[in-house]
Amino acid sequence: MGYTAVLLAALTASSHAKGIFGEQDVLGQGIDPDRYKAACPDYRHYSMMPHRPLSKGPLALPYQRPSPNCRTFTSSSVDKVIDDLTSKMEDKDLARIFENAFPNTLDTTVRWHVDGRERKPRRHKGDKFGDEGYWEGAQSFIVTGDINAEWLRDSTNQLAQYQALAKNDKGLENLILGAINTQAEFVIESPYCNAFQPPPPSGVSPVSNGQDDSVHPAYEPTRVFECKYEIDSLTHFLALGNQFYNSTGSKDFLHHRWYLAVETVLEVLENQAKPTFDEKTGRFDRNEYLFRRRTNVGTETLSLNGIGHPLNGGTGLVRSAFRPSDDATILGFFIPGNAMMSVELKRTAKMLKSAGKTELAKKLQDRSESISKGIWEHGVVTHRKYGEVFAFEVDGYGSSIIMDDANLPSLLALPAMGFLDRSDKVYQNTRKMILEQAGNPYYLEGRSFAGIGGPHIGLQHAWPMSRLVQAMTSDDDDEITSSLEAVKRSWFAWANSVFAQTILDVAARKPHLLFGKGAEPYKIE
Repeated sequence: MGYTAVLLAALTASSHAKGIFGEQDVLGQGIDPDRYKAACPDYRHYSMMPHRPLSKGPLALPYQRPSPNCRTFTSSSVDKVIDDLTSKMEDKDLARIFENAFPNTLDTTVRWHVDGRERKPRRHKGDKFGDEGYWEGAQSFIVTGDINAEWLRDSTNQLAQYQALAKNDKGLENLILGAINTQAEFVIESPYCNAFQPPPPSGVSPVSNGQDDSVHPAYEPTRVFECKYEIDSLTHFLALGNQFYNSTGSKDFLHHRWYLAVETVLEVLENQAKPTFDEKTGRFDRNEYLFRRRTNVGTETLSLNGIGHPLNGGTGLVRSAFRPSDDATILGFFIPGNAMMSVELKRTAKMLKSAGKTELAKKLQDRSESISKGIWEHGVVTHRKYGEVFAFEVDGYGSSIIMDDANLPSLLALPAMGFLDRSDKVYQNTRKMILEQAGNPYYLEGRSFAGIGGPHIGLQHAWPMSRLVQAMTSDDDDEITSSLEAVKRSWFAWANSVFAQTILDVAARKPHLLFGKGAEPYKIE
């Protein structure tokens, strides 16, 4: 199961016992860096032990970055942002968490990267080399962390906080360009899949997910780690390119293979917008995508023998078989995923127009508008207590699921993803509903923490990530401060990239909450 980034260390209060802290190694004179790297510990194990120096705040949090020669990618501009922010932050424990979290993707998850100087990749048995440019150019394989596989959603979010730096950092620019190219190859080959094995040219061995799945369309298990169709996986492929273009102005990724991937996305959206029953004849029309897993966990497979619950036609919405938590949807029109897809299609269309691809741009724009219209017509329901709110899932027949899940995209994150303004009345009603136990069955409260969880982690746990999104979608100083304080507690671990993005967001919008009264906004230029 993949999430936005690897988990930070388990920073338990009891870990402060004397004598258990490891010291950071220093690369001595004359030591071969390659031999040193080969001896680096697995970060999964390294991260479970606290390391000095400790933060100067009351929690005395450890320094969890790997030794410099054990990092999988380095960037001086990333280190500069860390120095700039942490030196100004008044809360030194919060500063230490940012210091650990912001570079974590680069430090630990870049399993393979080539800069594209070699034009032709080595041929591999079984590869499909029918098209020019297959696995050519810069390539980057970004794993989710604790699993040696790449989720499209996760890798896009893991790189998001570096996008603003890429314009003036050629190394980061090439890394992200490589990630776009690699995702394009994944989408072309298996567009219904969410997580992928190391690319054949990387020479990195694939791993098994240990599951017994029956999936249509069929996929090659040495290429695909898991094949749960989630609309937001394809959305995040588009988002990665949109963010890169907006930050750098570069169109280097607009080549034949990327255009083919975009056309593939459109084909999937067309297929998944079809109803369960033919609108003219009323006959059952089997969906292109089927998923059956041998499991005793209901959220891990689709109902009705891999088909999923019926969906109505004429809605403009697009089916998603699974949620971003990798749990199965109940009603297949997943509203947060549709909202994000609408936004990213619109952004991609705008970019393609500027590149002279007007015909393709129109296809994306039309689909974006159709989805958006469907959300407002079918995804907004009237709640007896909260008024008009967004449903989490609908089926087009009038049924709806009222809840929210901490994973992104979510209803709470609708303004953060650009679907609407945070002041929108329907959103505000929805926000009030999902941040209360009376309105959201997965909003959980305990003695030390309150936040949104989800079916994936059961009925007694909430994700700290939900509090980070709560901070990013709020204008209230007290709410932002309390959310940051909540995730700072030492026994929680969270998605590093979302935390880093939250700190950067607050530094730009509400600098006084981090740096003190009268502080100037901090923005990456």
